[in-house]
Amino acid sequence: MAVPVSQAWTVATYVLKQKLAGRKRYPLVLMLEPLFRCNLACAGCGKIQYPAHILKTDLSPEECFKAAEECGTPMVSIPGGEPLLHPQMPEIVAGLVARKKYVYMCTNALLLKEKLHLFKPSKYLSFSVHLDGEKEHHDFSVCREGGHDIAMEGIRTAVAAGFRVTTNTTLFDGADPNSVRRHFDQLMAAGVESMMVSPGYTYDKAPDQNHFLGKAKSRRLFRAILSNRKKSWEFNTHPLFAEFLMGKRNFECTPWGMPTFSIFGWQKPCYLLQDGYADSFKELMETTEWSNYGAKSGNPQCANCMVHSGHEASAVDYNFGTLKGFIETAKAYMFPSTYPDQEAEKLLNEWKPAHAMPLVQIQGATKDQLQPVSGD
Repeated sequence: MAVPVSQAWTVATYVLKQKLAGRKRYPLVLMLEPLFRCNLACAGCGKIQYPAHILKTDLSPEECFKAAEECGTPMVSIPGGEPLLHPQMPEIVAGLVARKKYVYMCTNALLLKEKLHLFKPSKYLSFSVHLDGEKEHHDFSVCREGGHDIAMEGIRTAVAAGFRVTTNTTLFDGADPNSVRRHFDQLMAAGVESMMVSPGYTYDKAPDQNHFLGKAKSRRLFRAILSNRKKSWEFNTHPLFAEFLMGKRNFECTPWGMPTFSIFGWQKPCYLLQDGYADSFKELMETTEWSNYGAKSGNPQCANCMVHSGHEASAVDYNFGTLKGFIETAKAYMFPSTYPDQEAEKLLNEWKPAHAMPLVQIQGATKDQLQPVSGD
């Protein structure tokens, strides 16, 4: 199974309690951003273009614990920025684990081997390593040569030390599905527990605005990647969300499904858009005009979004919201399909990789914005 049975049971009982309580809107995963600074400057990232004084600011452990308790979700994802640059990250993780939260620390793993001794293996903790593909593709995506090799070394070290290790892969226009499938083979051979893959969001602050995927391109790409899949591949995403990416079903966005808390407060409406902030989780849920978001709303900022933070929560809600959804999900887990598809096979065979392009670097990045690889 792609996640521990205890985690699957905890999430299932949590969602059922929300349904039995009649809650129409409920969070599934807290996106906790304790800092924005990073030791990479990825071309597709919309999170690190802040002034130096913002990049130097951290959430305290107490602020993180208060947000987790206020939100109440069984899972906490810690993106950023690079979490391993936070001087109190071991204390934050230990506190969340003590509260029996399933923690996914999203790291580029440049510091993972160096910082690993500061953490303890636990069923509640997974290092979710950001790897966007094979060596050439990943280094191009994160604008750093050698980043892939360091991350893979971090993965192998963490796996050998007994930690849960998962991966997250973000794809942009120009991704080669044959290369992505080889990337999956390499990750499973390295011992990762499971993988997540999602299209990138069209951040208007990202340095490279030319390589985001539209919906039609996304469906074509993910159909090529995820059809005819190998039985050895394990994914930690909901199976119906994967079908959504492949164009086999449609889900509207659930923007409240993965609420975000950072140094600015509770971000409206979701992890990807910034339409203001609320001082409390209650205020976020009660004052956000939710009807203004999602593809159905006509909001142009949501038109091409197929990102997991908004749509995987929709798959989970469909899972528990209808008998049909429950049966379809149970069938997907009990009798997992490889999604045989001759047209997808033909697509793979005829796919022509995009020509290599020079790395995109953020103009004017300063030493304050780009942290050294060493965490010392």
